[in-house]
Amino acid sequence: MDGSLFHHGPDAPRPPYVIVVGNEKGGTGKSTTAVHLIVALLRAGYAVGSIDLDARQSTLTRYFANRQQFAADAGVDLPMPRHHHIERSQATTRAAAEAEERKRLRAACEDLIGCHFIVIDTPGSDAFSSRLAHENADTLLTPLNDSFLDIDIIAHIDRERREVVAPSAYTKMVWEQNNRRVMAGRPPIDWVVMRNRLTHIEARNKREIAGLMERLARRIGFRLAPGFGERVIYRELFLKGLTVLDLAEEVPGAAPNPSRTAARREIAALLETIGLSESHDAVPA
Repeated sequence: MDGSLFHHGPDAPRPPYVIVVGNEKGGTGKSTTAVHLIVALLRAGYAVGSIDLDARQSTLTRYFANRQQFAADAGVDLPMPRHHHIERSQATTRAAAEAEERKRLRAACEDLIGCHFIVIDTPGSDAFSSRLAHENADTLLTPLNDSFLDIDIIAHIDRERREVVAPSAYTKMVWEQNNRRVMAGRPPIDWVVMRNRLTHIEARNKREIAGLMERLARRIGFRLAPGFGERVIYRELFLKGLTVLDLAEEVPGAAPNPSRTAARREIAALLETIGLSESHDAVPA
């Protein structure tokens, strides 16, 4: 069964490019990554839709609620995505719950059909809606904390020998959803793993992780992207719903911050790795 969330055919409108921010572990910076990606796309002039599938945490939804409130209180105009929050079904059977969640996610995507991009934030656990989102990902962006512990998201590692033992359950799920896309005649998922919360101190452990990630990329089939550093500025703006891309003279209270320029460069580097075009009619190659 083709799990596409969009109608296809000669008369169907061109669907938005879907970027899914996902893995099955909490605390890796998925929502922070999604927010900065969305705001960067908005400020580049794209029409952006956003979908929050993490019904339990709802971090992305709360971020944009804070953003809307700040804009109203400060009297400033901040770009906003067209946002949807998808609740988990309370149906009593698995089949009924999956059918309801599929219907909700498809309705959200159909509402966002006029956007250039849809960015989907997923929960840090295995869920049907998350698997469906992964199947529809043109680009899958997986934030990964820069530690041997978090590499376990991608593959099981022999920590003594620093060798790959087997792919993780999450990796197997991504492969499965990718196979479903290909069998339905759609392009494969462009899987990008970003090393997140990088420290700024060169160390042996950091070099070993870099080498291991490069080997994993070749073996498992993903591209590596530079992630975001361990910067307080990424977290301290949450209550205002702001990002480092919003910190300009027109936003009250935006005091100069020495890490702002570096953070902007990190976001720009991520966008470049994904392959975003300057043209509003184009999508990543």
